[in-house]
Amino acid sequence: MPLPHRVAVIAPSPVSMFNLSVPELLFEKVEVDGRPGYELVVCTAEPGTIVTSGGLELRVERGLDAVAEADTVVVAGTGRRYAPDPRVVAAVRAAEVAGKRIASICSGAFVLAEAGLLEGRAATTYHGLAAELRRRYPSVDVQGDVLYVQDGQVMTASGYAAGIDLCLHMIRTDYGAAVANTVARLALVAPVRPGGQTQFTQTPLPAERGSVCKDTRGWAMRNLDRTLTLADLARHAGVSVRTLSRRFHAETGVSPLQWLLHQRIERAKELLETTALPMEQVARACGLGTADSLRQHVHRRTGLTPSAYRATFSRLAAG
Repeated sequence: MPLPHRVAVIAPSPVSMFNLSVPELLFEKVEVDGRPGYELVVCTAEPGTIVTSGGLELRVERGLDAVAEADTVVVAGTGRRYAPDPRVVAAVRAAEVAGKRIASICSGAFVLAEAGLLEGRAATTYHGLAAELRRRYPSVDVQGDVLYVQDGQVMTASGYAAGIDLCLHMIRTDYGAAVANTVARLALVAPVRPGGQTQFTQTPLPAERGSVCKDTRGWAMRNLDRTLTLADLARHAGVSVRTLSRRFHAETGVSPLQWLLHQRIERAKELLETTALPMEQVARACGLGTADSLRQHVHRRTGLTPSAYRATFSRLAAG
């Protein structure tokens, strides 16, 4: 991929400042071989002063001509979700025809739907708007219980922090798990959620809430090569197994063992992308035990065997 990858973020008016800030927060932190991985520009239908959903004024100098120059187009959410600007709709439709990657955050999905990009596709939006999206655009397969969805070159994220997950997913797709996880650490956000390939509907883990079990999660991440039981996790946390399970579910949305398996598979995918380790060693390093177990879990998560996943997503230079 030529560096830098060009991203145009469309700011409707009024725009959600949180939606608008997420792509810049994450894409601007990407470096590959000492060079910026992305070049990001914010644009709008009518350059000049636009307002935010909170009533602030924001100056945006670039018009929608920036969309034609971009490799990826991200439509931020707006407080005027049911009346997409026809100029933005036209620009997004032209970008899709040109083969660009198109993404939306929160109510930005309404722009993609109005442009016809979501017809017959799976998509998501903020849960409070899902029913309205479904009603207005019945041909869209609205997924109301996921953080983000990728269907081909079109991606949609639900509300607020789900935009972070979607941007990390794009970074991982472009530059690999190691780069995406580095960006997550720099931005002080949760590690990259489950990745995947085109035509896959992604169902990542829920966003983590609370910090009672945070130290134990960090300890488990550092010891994924070990056999870890519920008793081991409870012992580290200094609580009973029952209390650990209750707190873990409250903070992560899943059980401790479900969370642990998810992290093991994510580590396996990162090793497949960034190393040439034999499959048995990958399996042991991430705690999945054997190459057969590795194959079973990676195939279930991605639809690919470990060898096929490595061939598709390896970040090793050919030599």
